[in-house]
Amino acid sequence: MAIKVAIIGLGIMGQRMLTHMRLHQNFEPDYLWDPDESACHQAMILDPQSKIMNSASDAISKADLVYLACPPAVRKPYALAAAAAGKALFLEKPFGINLDDSAKLMARLQAHNVPVAVNFTQASGAALTDLLAAKDRGEMGDLLGVDIILTYPAWPRQWQKGADWLRFRAEGGMTREVISHFLFFTERVLGPLSLVSAHTTYPDDPSLCETAVLARLESKTGQAVSILATIGGVQPDRQEFIVKGTKSSRRFTDFHKDAISDGGAFIALREPPKDLRAISLKAQLDDLSLHLVAKPNRLATVEEAFRIQTLVESILAKTL
Repeated sequence: MAIKVAIIGLGIMGQRMLTHMRLHQNFEPDYLWDPDESACHQAMILDPQSKIMNSASDAISKADLVYLACPPAVRKPYALAAAAAGKALFLEKPFGINLDDSAKLMARLQAHNVPVAVNFTQASGAALTDLLAAKDRGEMGDLLGVDIILTYPAWPRQWQKGADWLRFRAEGGMTREVISHFLFFTERVLGPLSLVSAHTTYPDDPSLCETAVLARLESKTGQAVSILATIGGVQPDRQEFIVKGTKSSRRFTDFHKDAISDGGAFIALREPPKDLRAISLKAQLDDLSLHLVAKPNRLATVEEAFRIQTLVESILAKTL
C-alpha cells in the first residue's frame, strides 16, 4: 500500500516534493497545509488530486508520514505533534537554528521512537555513492582533504526569491542552505569534522544574512576542509566540491555532476541526465521507502543533521 503523506509548508521545497512524491509509486501526498493562501492555491494547481486541510493537525492526523518543509523556526511543534501521534517524519534541513532547542527536539523525537530522517539531497545520490565505493576500493589513494567553493551573484538565487526568509540572518543564508549540504557530504567521506577557524562577513543591515565565508575544518585524522563562499558580482552561480586524493581527485559541480582527475583536467564520469533534480529526488524517496520499513538506507539521520547544524552555527558566529 502507498504511504499517505501530509506536507506542512507549501513553498518552494514543499511544492517540489509534492510533485515528485506524486510521481513515485510508494507515496500518496494527499494532505496539505500552509498558512499562506497563495501557497495553497499554487499547490492545488500543481496537484489537484491533493487536498488543503483546515489545519496542520488535520493534515497530520490523516497521514502515515509527515514531511515538514516549513521554515526551521516554526517546525518544532509540528514535528512533536506528529511524533506524539506515532507518525514518521521527513524534515527539511537545516534541522534547526538554535542548538539548545534542536538538542531538546532530537531527544524528544528519539524518545517517541518513530522513523525520522532529514532531507540532505545528496545522501542517496549516485555522486556520493560512487565516491564512497571508489574510496573503499582504494582508487583515490589516501584522501587529503576537501575544498568547497561557492560563488553567487546574489542571494537568494532567482529561483529562491519566493522564500523571502532565506535572505535574513535569523534563519536563512547560504551557509545553512548550501554549505550544509557539502559539510554533510564531507562527513560521509571523511567522518566527523571540527571547526578550526572561520571568518564570516555580514552586510551593514544586521537583519540580513552573510555575504562571505572563509573557513577551515578538520577531520579527526587531520584532513583539511577549506570553504570559500562569496556573494556579489556579475557571474554565474558556482558550486564546486572537490575531494582530493593521492591517486585521483573527484569534483562535483551543482551537487550531482561528477568528474575525475589523475593530475590533468577534470573529466566527466558520466553524461548528466536531463533532469538531475528528478533523479535525485526519486533516489531520496526510494531510500525513504526503505527507511519507513526499517531497512538499510542512505538518508541523513537526525544525529548527522544536528552535527551539521552545530558546525554551521559555529561558522555563522565567527564574524570579522
